[in-house]
Amino acid sequence: MDGLIDILAKRGADPWVIRHTDGAYYYVQSGGGHIYLRKSAMLAGLATAERKAIWTAPAKGPNSKEVWAPEFHFVDGKWTVYYAADDGKNADHRMFALQCTGDDPMHDRFIDAGQLKLATDHWAIDGTHIQHRGQQYFCWSGWEGREDVRQLLYLQKMKDGLTPVGDRVEISRPTLPWECQGGRPLINEGPEFLSRGGKLHLIYSASGSWSDFYCLGRLTIDAEADLMVAKNWAKHDQPVFASANGIIAPGHCSFVNCAEDEGHPWIIYHCARHFGAGWDRYVRAQRFTWNADDTANFGQPAAPVDREH
Repeated sequence: MDGLIDILAKRGADPWVIRHTDGAYYYVQSGGGHIYLRKSAMLAGLATAERKAIWTAPAKGPNSKEVWAPEFHFVDGKWTVYYAADDGKNADHRMFALQCTGDDPMHDRFIDAGQLKLATDHWAIDGTHIQHRGQQYFCWSGWEGREDVRQLLYLQKMKDGLTPVGDRVEISRPTLPWECQGGRPLINEGPEFLSRGGKLHLIYSASGSWSDFYCLGRLTIDAEADLMVAKNWAKHDQPVFASANGIIAPGHCSFVNCAEDEGHPWIIYHCARHFGAGWDRYVRAQRFTWNADDTANFGQPAAPVDREH
C-alpha cells in the first residue's frame, strides 16, 4: 500500500473504523436517521463494501432526530454502538447505545439499549469508550450547563458498557488560539483514545466544526496515572493535524492498525470538500508513524490524488 486511501467515503463525517479479532474491518456511519455498518477483509475495501442499516431511529422520541457520530465497540463480549441523538431540539442531544443480540453484527439484530445516564443530564455528543488497566471509561463532548457556550471534554468511569458511575471530570476546554477559531460556540469534541508504550493519548477536534479551521489536538497522560484527575492530563500546545496540501479542516478521526500494510497504524478522518464547505465532507485514511517519545506523528494530510469527487 502507498500509505493513502484518498477517498474511503465520498460523503460522510465522524468516521469510526476498527479491525476486530476476526480479521475484518468494520466501518460504522450514520445518515438519514439510520446507522449503517460496512465490513471488509481489507481497509481499502470499505470504500466499496455494501452497507447495511443496523438501526433506524424511531419516528419520535428522545433519539429520533440528528443521529450523529456512531462508534462501534466490542464491550463485555457484546457489539455495542454509541451514538448521539435528540428529539429535534439540539439542546436535547444526549448519548445513547445499541447492542447486538448475537455474535454477527452484519446479520444479527441490534436493540435500543437506551440513553446513557451520564453524571449530568446535559447536552452530550461524540462519546467514545475505553477499557484501561481493568477499568472502563466513557469520554464525550458536552456543555457545562444548559447553554451552548462551549463544548468541553468530559470523562466518567463505567461499571460496564452501558452503566456510567460516579461524577464526570472535565479534562479539556478550548483555550488556546488554534482551538478557538471559527466563531462560537468554542469547541473541543470528537475525543479518541490512542495508546503507546507508557502513555495514553486523547486526540480530539478543535475550533468550529463548520469552519476551515477545524483541526486535531492532543492530551497525554501517563498510563499509570489516575485518568480521573484532570491535572494529570497535559495538553499539547499546537495542533497535531491541520489543513495542508489542499486538504481542508481535517478532524474527528479514528485509528486502526492496517494488517495489509504490515500492521502500520493508520488515521481515518473527515475533511471539507472545499474551502467554505462547512459540514459537506468526505473521508480519507493515511498511514502515520510514532515518535521516539511514544507520541503519534501524523505529519500533514497527504495531497489529494488527481481526481474528481
